[in-house]
Amino acid sequence: MGQRAQRGRVYRRCGCSDSHGRQLGPWCPRLAGDLKHGRWTYCVDLAPEDGNRKTRRRGGFATRAEAAREMKAVLNGELRGVYEDRRTTVASFLRQWLAAKKEELAPNTYAGYEDCVERDLVPAFGQCRLPDLRPKHVDAWVAAQRKVGRGRVTVYRVVSTLRNALNHAVRTWRLRYNPAKHSVPPRPRAAERTCWTPDEAAAFLRHNAEHYADRLGDLFEVMLGTGMRRGEILALHWSDVHLMDRKLYVRWTLAAVNNNGILFREPKTEASRAWISLSPRAMAALHRQAAFQMAAHPERRLEGLVFANPDGSPLRPQWVLDQLRKRSAELDLPRIGLHDLRHTAASIMIAESIPIAVVSKTLRHSTLAITINLYGHLLKDSADEAVDALASALDRADAEVADQPASSVDHHFGKAA
Repeated sequence: MGQRAQRGRVYRRCGCSDSHGRQLGPWCPRLAGDLKHGRWTYCVDLAPEDGNRKTRRRGGFATRAEAAREMKAVLNGELRGVYEDRRTTVASFLRQWLAAKKEELAPNTYAGYEDCVERDLVPAFGQCRLPDLRPKHVDAWVAAQRKVGRGRVTVYRVVSTLRNALNHAVRTWRLRYNPAKHSVPPRPRAAERTCWTPDEAAAFLRHNAEHYADRLGDLFEVMLGTGMRRGEILALHWSDVHLMDRKLYVRWTLAAVNNNGILFREPKTEASRAWISLSPRAMAALHRQAAFQMAAHPERRLEGLVFANPDGSPLRPQWVLDQLRKRSAELDLPRIGLHDLRHTAASIMIAESIPIAVVSKTLRHSTLAITINLYGHLLKDSADEAVDALASALDRADAEVADQPASSVDHHFGKAA
């Protein structure tokens, strides 16, 4: 270790005290005669970062070799700018990482990370020391999960969570490399969502109007008429509805964490916070909802949530989903989820030859690429129209040239007659 060895030492110490209650530490007489008394400790001076030299002491090692190995790791880490604390377990690091991420993550995202950590990662790797975690450990866990038939999406999410956490360890100089970097399995392709046809969507809305005539019928009408997300429609406030202008503004979204706690937060992306135009059908649904609430509480102003329980509290997303499936089953319609109403709205717009850029703007996607990735498979007919239009333009040009005298054609292209 050369010069660096002079900056550290390894010794034994214990917790015995003298008659005054002061710890004897390395000067306990028993240390000389009893080799099993006390634990090994290292002490090393670290290079100053702010002009002041710091001393690191770590004890509790069972053998001299273990303490010396840790001291060497500290000095080598100092040389590389990385300190791998061998006393840190994967479990303690993951929980520290979760605590640090809690404030910056959406509640549902944090709940998903926490579930992966406590349900899978801590039982699988928690007792392993963080610097000892290797790719072979992660690969073995993935293979074992596949062998027992664990869902590919679940395995992908768990290992992705581990990779994200260990990336943080590398960025903060606690690991030299990320052992899960190349162990994440390929991301499973998302299943193609089921969308209703215009006839099916119209039949569902008509069924709600004829047999229920309640707030949910109007909620489904607005969702299908605007392509709003589930959380956005459930968090819509009357203060953001401008009926005279035929517009509403998406300002909030409702999140249900583990189907338990409900809270409001701002939409995830800047593009989601935007104005939405209202069709006559959506306008009529909102007028009905306004009349319903004013009739129920004539002494109140029209305020609070647009779609809510009688006491004004938010509707629970799971209950709304249950009602969607119950009512659609009464018509024997394909089984879909609440977000599929948004996909249905998009597919109908595309089927009606609305330009994809306009569809993207209406759905408030942050980029056009997101819209194309989600709905590109629905653009087959549009692609046919595009190449047909291109061919027609070339045919017209050919016809125009064929109808002109040869001398005129030569003159048009700048050739001498």
